[in-house]
Amino acid sequence: MKTLLEYGGLLLLLGATACVDVEDQPSRVHDFRVLGLATEPPEFMASACELNPATLDELSEPVTYRALLVDPAGEGRPIQYTLWACADPEDRTCANEANRVLLAEGTTAPGELTLSIQPGAATLADDTPLLVRVQALDPYLGLGGLRMPLVLFTQAGEERVYAQKLMVFWCPAVEGMRANVQPVIPGLRVDDVAWAAEAPLELRGAGPFVVTSEDVVALQETYVVPGLRLEAVTLRESWEISWHATLGEFSPQETGGSSFGGQEGRHRTEWEPPEGAQAQEVTFWAVVRDGRGGSSWLVRRALWSP
Repeated sequence: MKTLLEYGGLLLLLGATACVDVEDQPSRVHDFRVLGLATEPPEFMASACELNPATLDELSEPVTYRALLVDPAGEGRPIQYTLWACADPEDRTCANEANRVLLAEGTTAPGELTLSIQPGAATLADDTPLLVRVQALDPYLGLGGLRMPLVLFTQAGEERVYAQKLMVFWCPAVEGMRANVQPVIPGLRVDDVAWAAEAPLELRGAGPFVVTSEDVVALQETYVVPGLRLEAVTLRESWEISWHATLGEFSPQETGGSSFGGQEGRHRTEWEPPEGAQAQEVTFWAVVRDGRGGSSWLVRRALWSP
């Protein structure tokens, strides 16, 4: 059996030995996970909208690819990984060999995997530029940007995870379009106390503890995309944050976003440790996504005691 998960915009396909229990929660990290994927820059903007050698060259600049790999029960075991660039977003595991290019492979440790890649320069076995194949498989032929799937396969022991990140390639189809800027959480607070990255925060009691993000409203970009009639459509980001910890649960597990009426949610959640747990150091992750392909995360620690 394999299980497909989608939360916070991250698509995960877990192998049979890493299936998620019915009562499991994305915020409770007890096994091997890929919690976040990011590229820097989050997207490329070519100077023209025709896929010719000049624009392909512009889109071939190096990209820093990052994956947040967590394995709290693995005791530092090695993690094997393979990273593919693919042509079809519906191919969640990049299984079609004719439509994929190997970008990187190797062994790493739990934590942040960082790679320098050039997905825009990828060429298929028949010498077709991968971006040309991506455009051919897109029903809108790139009107909404070319979205190239980057599929990461990871294995820790018998636990296997596929994780897909879409790398976005744009062109200035209408006036006012600009490349996306990576979303970054400016800071976190617990019960209105600043939560520094340098040292664990001491937490005592049964909770729940109120966890909030520093205000991100001013950081959410207004941006322009082409409409169906190639008119300029102005939108505004509404960031979402997914919350994770090695102990206890968050409620809600995701914050932010917008309702159908345009009302933005607050980045406020509550963390509660389980009854009967022993004092221990707990690792927390806050993963932000801007809805346009941009993503980053913060890692924090706390020394919790009942």
